[in-house]
Amino acid sequence: MSREEKDYVPSGSQTVGPFFRIGLTPDGSLGKMAAEKAQGQHIRLRVIVLDSDGVGIPDAMIELWQADANGKYNHAADTQPKTFDPEFTGFGRLESDQNGEMVFETVLPGRVPGPDGNLQAPHINVHVFSRGILLHSSTRIYFAGDPANEEDAVLRLVPAARKETLMAHPDATRPGTWTITLRMYGKDETVFFDAQRS
Repeated sequence: MSREEKDYVPSGSQTVGPFFRIGLTPDGSLGKMAAEKAQGQHIRLRVIVLDSDGVGIPDAMIELWQADANGKYNHAADTQPKTFDPEFTGFGRLESDQNGEMVFETVLPGRVPGPDGNLQAPHINVHVFSRGILLHSSTRIYFAGDPANEEDAVLRLVPAARKETLMAHPDATRPGTWTITLRMYGKDETVFFDAQRS
């Protein structure tokens, strides 16, 4: 080992950017996950990303991954004997606006089997990329009021007082729209998961 290598002391990491508009979110096309003929109940999913002060993060990026309305993922690892809806992508990606908001056009997901073979509640897998975090954060979006939430093995792992952080709610002023707020830090912080389990 050379003298220079022995004297090298790693410095702290720094985030640069984020620069999501360059190649990742050049337009809103990745926010439209469901074509007009996609099966199931079409919804608009409004996601708001807040910092620890409750202020919208204007340059966050959200990626969604979900099953179609019949509970089938567009992935070879989903070996269920079902055909994935060709009018639905299963994947979405958007950058937040100046208020920390973005809106996806999707469908309510169907129930998929969990690792134990039991059906999970309808949910959407989420990755959050934002300033100040070097690795993305992973969570889920569930739908408030769905009776299957009580049976979901992942939700059972979440303390009762924190389950609300994972719930999207119907917007009374915007028919067909569900809204969820993702709080990255601080009071009422969203529950985040090990990415391998989301």
